[in-house]
Amino acid sequence: MRVYENPLLKLNVAVHDGKVQLDSEGALSLPAKPILKKINRVFADEKPIFSGGDELIFSTWIPPIPGKAFDRMISAEIAALLKKRVPDQTSIGITMRCPNNCIHCGASDVTGGEELSRSEIEGVIDLALDLGTYLISFDGGEPMMRDDLPQMASYVDKEKAIATSFTSGYGLSESMACALKNAGMYAVRVSLDGVDASSHDRMRGRTGAFADAISGIKNALEAKLLVDMFVVVSPENIDCLDDFYSLGCNLGVHEISLYEIIAVGRWMDHEDEVITENDVRRITNFQKSINRESDGPRVTAFPYFMGPALFGCFAGRRWVHVTATGDVLPCAYTPLSFGNVRSEPLEVIWKRIGGHQAYKGSADYCMMRNLEFRERWIHSIPDGAEMPYRVR
Repeated sequence: MRVYENPLLKLNVAVHDGKVQLDSEGALSLPAKPILKKINRVFADEKPIFSGGDELIFSTWIPPIPGKAFDRMISAEIAALLKKRVPDQTSIGITMRCPNNCIHCGASDVTGGEELSRSEIEGVIDLALDLGTYLISFDGGEPMMRDDLPQMASYVDKEKAIATSFTSGYGLSESMACALKNAGMYAVRVSLDGVDASSHDRMRGRTGAFADAISGIKNALEAKLLVDMFVVVSPENIDCLDDFYSLGCNLGVHEISLYEIIAVGRWMDHEDEVITENDVRRITNFQKSINRESDGPRVTAFPYFMGPALFGCFAGRRWVHVTATGDVLPCAYTPLSFGNVRSEPLEVIWKRIGGHQAYKGSADYCMMRNLEFRERWIHSIPDGAEMPYRVR
């Protein structure tokens, strides 16, 4: 099936026995081979969430195959090959309200005015889609505290992008889950920091947070939403990967995404309490071993995907984040604002990020783990400065 075509390059996708394979034709076929090799390696080595009939769902992070949103994902990959910057994923903070008091919250210091209105958020969605985004992610705070979240999810053009939402599970009631499903929400990502109430509630700073997460997962599954258990891996829980996976299996989630704790927000002064290179290898090996098995949820480990073996850091190159008050950041974990959507179009700010010296080239791994980058741009933020800090 043809999924991409221009005068110099044509891409076809085939699905055999639940495995996706891309091949190319045209003058740019040879230079396209390295990126296609990486994509095909991921597709070939790892299990999808679902494969049946004429549809394949590889991950909650990837549009269903085939489909126009998936075609746009391939177009974004080709744009990257041609050194064109496309914000594959645009995450939007829709509120700073949250019942939790997480000790590692990356958004705790977001300031700068009232939260974006629904019409303002819909304007951001339009501009992101115009830039080529194929994944709109609603973030917070706790997104479920916005009663109009289903309307926002419905607004996303499903011919162009999938819509997902992060949540702690708070407010993800039966009725909210059904409303999100009816609005065309593709997946919800329910955050878990511990495998039991004691460890999770301590990290979340609130008794009952674990119960909310489990309840939210069950309600979302009952509504037939795709469910991703989103685990922020830290020195506290790196030894619990098997326990997280067992919990995910017991609950019946579709995917378990492993992110890494970032020294930002309330965790800004904990640079010595992040995962190590050895931990990254453990997470990578865990993903590969789990995804060789046909049963159970798939695992997506971002320190591996955003590492030197695959695609490198996405911040400011493949990802962009808009805070609940309109500031535009390279990603949700980088406290540097390049402008505000209330005063400038997203396209203008996106180009500004690409012109900045820190984001002109590629980066082999998360830049917020790069001590040189942190020393130059993060540690230089003046004490008492409004956050996120506006890059001049």
